[in-house]
Amino acid sequence: IYGCELQADGSKRGFYQFGYEGRTLITFNMETLTWVAPDPLAQFSQKKWDAIPELNQRMKAYLGEVCIEWLERYLSYGKETLLRTETPIVTMTSRLEAEDGMETHICRVDGFYPKEIDASWKRDGEVWEEETIHGFLAPNVDGTYHYWLSIRIDPKERSRYQCHVEHDGLQEPLALALKGERLQGGEGWALWQAGRWLERNLAPEVSRCEHS
Repeated sequence: IYGCELQADGSKRGFYQFGYEGRTLITFNMETLTWVAPDPLAQFSQKKWDAIPELNQRMKAYLGEVCIEWLERYLSYGKETLLRTETPIVTMTSRLEAEDGMETHICRVDGFYPKEIDASWKRDGEVWEEETIHGFLAPNVDGTYHYWLSIRIDPKERSRYQCHVEHDGLQEPLALALKGERLQGGEGWALWQAGRWLERNLAPEVSRCEHS
């Protein structure tokens, strides 16, 4: 396999390696312009290729310049899609367990892009994993993603817990209390976001009914 990578900080990396049945046979070192053969089977090729310095110079030029140039070009073509962000919509549902009086609260995060997101339950401001269940991160039909996490607590301690969400689409982290009160930032934000979710998901259905 071979290719190149362009990091967010501007650093670049190229790679070229051969393998067989999960084993790495030989790789190209761009810094030393030499081949590294951790597997004895590839040592003959290593000596042969290292004896052709112009080959290794061309390899470095391709991985460090040509490949990066093409990568930057493709990134510019897809920039609008790759760099777009969609704000997560956070809602909560709750239920009381009749058997023991405990409560289960589910924090749902929907409609966000990109898919990288940090969502957790916090107790007294600290991440709390006890009695926490994390759902699967899954795509929506519009290319955004959804995720959920639940927690089981004693109702008497309800005020100690918040659903905490961090995402590129948020200007600041979102902390949502179990009663639906947003602890940080604009008042009523969570309700407004819930309204956006309803408009996005239900409005098309209403429109179709009106025109049928």
